[in-house]
Amino acid sequence: MQLMIIEDDDAVAGALVDAVTASGHQAFRVARGADALLQHQAAQMILLDLGLPDLDGLEVLRKLRLVTDAPVIILTARNDERSVVRGLRLGADDYLIKPIGLAVLMARIEAVARRALVQTEDANNLQLGQLRIDVDKREAFIKERSLGLTAKEFDLLTLLARHAGSVVTREQILDSLWGDAFVAVSRSLDVHLTGLRSKLETPGMIINVRGVGYRLEVPSP
Repeated sequence: MQLMIIEDDDAVAGALVDAVTASGHQAFRVARGADALLQHQAAQMILLDLGLPDLDGLEVLRKLRLVTDAPVIILTARNDERSVVRGLRLGADDYLIKPIGLAVLMARIEAVARRALVQTEDANNLQLGQLRIDVDKREAFIKERSLGLTAKEFDLLTLLARHAGSVVTREQILDSLWGDAFVAVSRSLDVHLTGLRSKLETPGMIINVRGVGYRLEVPSP
């Protein structure tokens, strides 16, 4: 398992990386919240300190939860009840107070990992009413009509299809397709969305949820 350790104290970070690797996992460390938001895609689990030099750790957690379901364990010296409650409500999977024994920490990491296990889905084919997506061949069809999508249009449609019926936020899309959800406002999404809608030739299939994101409505058979 690959862990991202978000910790600005060099000594603490070094001890955590050593403990994780000694337990058979892999780990990399970032010292700033902004760096964590750029590099989270490489992590299967995240250890998050709240006392970061650039952003409050709870704000980092809030932004991470917009774009990733990877388990997050808060590891911090901040032990007031308000911070604990906020951290858990914002989506942390566990909240640990420093100092903590490394053996106990590794046991908590393993426990969170077990709880986070999910059943895998058929990642090669998606069938949603008239829409069929062959992920391996990177082809998409409405009935038997090939949509002839560009690479980014295909990625966008596949992302929306995997969450069909639910809203996918603009941040999730930008982060998944371009990796810049928190760096800049990209107009590329609007361009590719326009092209995708044109090729679908099905009005109302991609719904704009104002101020939030987009939802794919499954076309009837």
